Amino acid sequence: MRLGAVLFDMDGTLLDTAPDFIAVTQAMRVSRGLSRIADQSIRDVVSGGAQAMVLAAFDVDPLSAEFEALRQEFLDRYQDHCAVESRLYDGMEQLLADIEQAKIAWGVVTNKPVRFAEPIMQRLGLASRCAVLICPDHVSRSKPDPEPMLLACSRLALDPSTVLFVGDDLRDIESGRAAGSKTAAVRYGYIHPDDNPDHWGADVVVSHPLELRAVLDRALGSC
Repeated sequence: MRLGAVLFDMDGTLLDTAPDFIAVTQAMRVSRGLSRIADQSIRDVVSGGAQAMVLAAFDVDPLSAEFEALRQEFLDRYQDHCAVESRLYDGMEQLLADIEQAKIAWGVVTNKPVRFAEPIMQRLGLASRCAVLICPDHVSRSKPDPEPMLLACSRLALDPSTVLFVGDDLRDIESGRAAGSKTAAVRYGYIHPDDNPDHWGADVVVSHPLELRAVLDRALGSC
C-alpha cells in the first residue's frame, strides 16, 4: 500500500464530541423540570445521531410531532454548543503531527452536516490543517455508501487504494471497503455495548490513536 492520505470519521474517531451532545441533552431535560440521566446512556447512542439521543433522553413516540419538535430543538441548541467541550482524542494531536511531518494529507469524511462540522473544525484549529472535509451536504448518499469516500479521494487526486480510512462505526468500514480503501476500526469511539469492531472486517483494529502510528510506519516503509 502506497499511502497517500489518512481520512478520519469525525465523531468518535477524530474527536470526542459527546460532551457537547450530553450538555445539550441534559439542558433540555433540566429546562423541562426533569432530572439528569446517566451521561453514558447518551454517549452509547451518539452514533445514532440526534434521533437516537432524543429517544434516549425522552419517553416519546418517534413518529409524533412532539418528537420532531424535540429533535429540532436539540439541533438548534447543538448549533450554539457544538464546539464548547469537544476535543481531539488523547494521542490524536500527536498522530496528526506525525502524519503532517511525513507530508501525508489527512481529512475528514463524516455523516455530520456541514453546518456543525465546519464550525467545530474551525474552533478547534483544525480547518487549516485538514486537506478535505466531506459531509452529507456534499453527496447524494452518505456512509455506508462509498460516495463520500470516493469524493474525498477525487478532491485529493488520489486513488482510493492509497488511502486509509479510520472510523468507529461499521458504516465507516463498509464505506471505505466499498471505495477500495484500506480501513482501520477504533475501539475507543461511540460503539454500542452490543457491537464489536473486531467483527466489522476492517484491515486493522486499534484501541488508541497512537496505535495507528505503527500502521502508518508499515505503509510508509512499503512505499
